[in-house]
Amino acid sequence: MRHGSWHPDMDETPFNIRTLNTLIPYLLDYKGRIALALLCLVAAKLASVGLPFILKYAVDAMDAAANPVLVLPLGLLLAYGAARLANVLFGEIRDALFGRVTERAMRRIGLGVFNHLHRLELDFHLNRSTGGLSRDIERGVTGVGFLLRFMVFNIVPTLLEIGLVVGLLLLNYSAWFALITLVAVVLYVAWSVLATDWRTGYVRAANKADSQTHSRAVDSLLNFETVKYFNNEGFEAERYDKDLAEWEEARRKNRLTLFALNGGQALIIALAMTAMMVLAGHHVVQGSMTLGDFVLINAFMMQLFMPLNFLGFVYREMKGSLANIERMFALLRREPGIKDAPDAPELVVSRGEIAFRGVSFGYGADRQILDGVSFTLRPRQKLAVVGASGSGKSTLVKLLFRFYDVAQGAILIDGQDIRTVSQASLRRAIGIVPQDTVLFNASIYDNVRYGRIDASDEEVSEAIRLAHLDGFIAKLPEGGNTLVGERGLKLSGGEKQRVAIARTILKRPPILVFDEATSSLDSRAEQGILQAIREVSRGQSSLVIAHRLSTIVDADHILVMQDGRIIEQGTHAGLLAQGGSYAQMWLLQQQQRQQEAAERVAAG
Repeated sequence: MRHGSWHPDMDETPFNIRTLNTLIPYLLDYKGRIALALLCLVAAKLASVGLPFILKYAVDAMDAAANPVLVLPLGLLLAYGAARLANVLFGEIRDALFGRVTERAMRRIGLGVFNHLHRLELDFHLNRSTGGLSRDIERGVTGVGFLLRFMVFNIVPTLLEIGLVVGLLLLNYSAWFALITLVAVVLYVAWSVLATDWRTGYVRAANKADSQTHSRAVDSLLNFETVKYFNNEGFEAERYDKDLAEWEEARRKNRLTLFALNGGQALIIALAMTAMMVLAGHHVVQGSMTLGDFVLINAFMMQLFMPLNFLGFVYREMKGSLANIERMFALLRREPGIKDAPDAPELVVSRGEIAFRGVSFGYGADRQILDGVSFTLRPRQKLAVVGASGSGKSTLVKLLFRFYDVAQGAILIDGQDIRTVSQASLRRAIGIVPQDTVLFNASIYDNVRYGRIDASDEEVSEAIRLAHLDGFIAKLPEGGNTLVGERGLKLSGGEKQRVAIARTILKRPPILVFDEATSSLDSRAEQGILQAIREVSRGQSSLVIAHRLSTIVDADHILVMQDGRIIEQGTHAGLLAQGGSYAQMWLLQQQQRQQEAAERVAAG
């Protein structure tokens, strides 16, 4: 079992061929479209390389006589325009064809990451930073789109054009022209690669600072009320500014190294262009080349170094994109800690019996939570678990939902080990009303319908009625369409709990779990919730994790836990008669209730 935090610096692996191999499956659905796009790419580059030759013949024709015949140059100039139009049109067709491939790949990768995140274990999500993770995914998906587009639209076309130009210069002119061009290209690419690799560390540092800044902002805004309660706006602003300062410093270094990279590239291009023009001019003066050849050489160099100059930008951006998608691909390669067994069958719930058999579990080698816990929840009975905080009560629920796997022992539902059945069928069979109900920033109706997405409006309304939520909704101006706010902050604790109960009613599971569902409520709200819970759980197997013992006096069986072990068990009356830990807890809570009641009376 793997435990620990997932941090932006973890699983950091340099780019290699595995990164591109990860992209290939997303492209194979459009092999025909990709082939057509590549044909258009070749046609566009052939038209582009033909442009300087047409220009050469036109210049030579006009230079051949003092009063040149206009028919031939006009025809060549028309051909020049046609070739330029063909270059643009084939490029546009290529972009249109491959654009669909890129967009679909981005969509599939984004969906794949989203699904993968939901497959990862609870431990990962407890230790992640939501803001930073969402920023990494956003940059990664955008980086994939950039990588695919510019690989096909810029890198491959430019390399193809370089090969054609060097070959044509070698065949038609002195080998020195081809050699100067080839050396310039090699030097340019080598400098771009070395300098960009040098810069990549600063790109990563800027990305890390950006993610950390975003995480800090999201975390602070999510805890807006806590910040206000403790008057810590200045403290939050200071921490945020510290992260921004790190981002600013990383961006400054990034900018300075960019200046060095661009300066080196400009020097190489200037030297190569100058050498080519001097050599071409020398041949024209000697008479071994025409004025049209001089124009052709100049046109070739301009035509070649313009995209090559852009290639430097593309390579830099590709390296930045790769630095971004490395994180996303590392996330995709992370194996879920909890997996279904191969060909895992569906869980079949016929009676609703739950059995814990010698279950031991810990969140790490140094944090043991459960130690040999064994008990059985009989069909259609209510079993309650009580104990002090940290005794392992809520861990039972996490193990039952298989958010973690037991270290020793087994959990059985109707005789089926939950590790052998599919997780989807297991969780479909269990409904829960958690201690802290977190709602989506949507309407009350939508939050209730989340219990069963395909439920009809009538079924949703019935679930709301059974959860005694209809009276509250009737008082709202917008009724069930009222937005609950982020994480349900516009609703009280009792109202959120009723929404959770309505969800569970709508789900109609054979097994119910109530994880301290009333621990944060006052006595009046607690009684209303308890009544709703009794109605919901009637005739079903239900496991109740309780803090207030008054809520489980009607339980068929009660377990008392301490330090991960069951120290007492029995009915409410039987445990009181034993005079043990349960009886002491009951006495203490009764005294607290009496004291609270007396204080309310005294307060008027």
